Order: sequence, then structure tokens, then C-alpha cells
Amino acid sequence: MTGTKVAIIIPAYNEAAAIAGVIGQVKKEFASSKYQSQIVVVDDGSKDGTAAKARRAGAHVISHVLNTGSGGATATGLIWAERHGFSVAVTLDGDGQHDAHDALRGVDILLKKHSDLLIGSRTIKKTHMSRLKIIGNRGLSLTTYLLFGVRVSDSQSGLRVFSKRALKELRWKNNGYEFCSEMLWRAKKAGHIIEEFPIKTIYSDYSRNKGQNNWNGYNILRILVRQRLLEIFQ
Repeated sequence: MTGTKVAIIIPAYNEAAAIAGVIGQVKKEFASSKYQSQIVVVDDGSKDGTAAKARRAGAHVISHVLNTGSGGATATGLIWAERHGFSVAVTLDGDGQHDAHDALRGVDILLKKHSDLLIGSRTIKKTHMSRLKIIGNRGLSLTTYLLFGVRVSDSQSGLRVFSKRALKELRWKNNGYEFCSEMLWRAKKAGHIIEEFPIKTIYSDYSRNKGQNNWNGYNILRILVRQRLLEIFQ
């Protein structure tokens, strides 16, 4: 849809080494698209100059004084997009592991299919994810299904596309990585159409050291189970 306003939200915590490159790739990809796009970096209390580098690279920057977590930073960006009249928003990680072309392709797919929440799945097709990461990811995706009844192949993906309806209605309670699964639950409860599309993942030594590890996976599982039980008995 020509002229559709698209916000590209990049939550970032201490990503000074990679953020300018990510912004540059996104700008290049969307510059020749049919959309009116705005790159928004949510600097989540970084201590390494992430915000300054993002501004110099041409992004609009929203800064958190304190580190709130991936879920908190993502929520800030999506609320900003909704309040500023954007019809679509797409989130991607600030460490360079996502292909900017997949972000643009996701917007095309969401608008074509009239979905509300589109998940970029790293497991639909072969990627460079390690065997350990694949096992952990599938475990959390299975947990998401067992606890919340939402079946997706990559519940922890940071590349997601949101419709205008999702921007207005979708909210969650958790600020840590567990928000990825909770978001799917809230979307299901709201009656949103949830779909997936295959993406590739770009792993470098830098990006491999970022994101979730096995201990994070355990904590995510513990928090999700506790939250589900609390809400069942409320």
C-alpha cells in the first residue's frame, strides 16, 4: 500500500558497536520501498554511547534512563508508533543478526495477508543457529504452546511485524525476554491473527555473545509458568 507509514523499532542496550550498521542497512532497504518509514531506536539505559551513534546514523532516539529489559524497550517503541499514527511497525534486534530485507518483506506480507502479528521465524528454514540455540528455542516454543495454546515455531524471535490494530491493543506485563511468549498469549486473547514467515539469521562473533543463554531460558520458563498459574487462579 503506497504511502503506508511504517515504524522500524530497534530496542538497543549497549549496542554502540553495531547500531550504526543496522540503521544504515534498514535505511538503504526502506529508501527504495513504497512506504513512508521512520527508524526509531529505543536506547534502554545504555552506557556505551549507543544513543549518540544512533542519532548520528539518522534514527529518532528514545532514551530510557534505566535499563528496563527487552520487553520494556519494545513496548516503548510500539506505543510511540501508535501515538504517532503509524499503520505498521516492525521490530528487529540492534546487534545485526536480522536481515533488513526480511523486515521489509515482513511488512509486505503482513499487509497482503491482513495479519495482526507476524513472527519472523528462524527455524522454518535452515539457518546458522547453533544446535543448542535451536533446542532451547524449540523448548520455549513448546512451552508457549503448552501454557498459552499458541503454536509457533520461533516464539523468541525479535523480528516481528505489527498491524495498526496490534499497535493499539497489544500490551503485556513482563519486561524481560519472557515478553516474547507473553505477547503471543495476549495477541491470542485479543483475537489477533498470528502468522509466521521464514527469515535468515546473521550470526557474528558479536551477535553470538548477545541475547539469551541457557540460564535465561530457565528464568523465562519459571516466570511464564508462575504468571500462567497466577492468572488462572485470579
